[in-house]
Amino acid sequence: MSIATLLTPTMSSEELYATADFCLIPMGTNESSVAEYIAECARVLKKSGLAHTMHGYGTNIEGPWLAVSQAIHDCHKAVHAKGAPRVATDIRIGTRTDTKLDEGHSNDNKLKRVQDILAKDK
Repeated sequence: MSIATLLTPTMSSEELYATADFCLIPMGTNESSVAEYIAECARVLKKSGLAHTMHGYGTNIEGPWLAVSQAIHDCHKAVHAKGAPRVATDIRIGTRTDTKLDEGHSNDNKLKRVQDILAKDK
């Protein structure tokens, strides 16, 4: 399967749509800041075309399972190419088959649902 096929917005009925949160950690860089390495990963994610949002300790990303996995792989490869001899990543991935997901907005919609519930507390 080609990268172009993985990154197309339409999915086959068998492919799972994944929402993921991952934290990529460059190691052995002899620097206390890893910002340059994380910026390189951000460039990779932008090129992937997948919906993603970086936050203080990781990144939310969503799309077809294989494309999400490929994007995380490509981040590892880019961070190694930038000079990090080791890269560790924690990943949480969720999928749903009980409802139609708003592709590209699944993580945003989950957050909005909680915010709407909390707004009722006021």
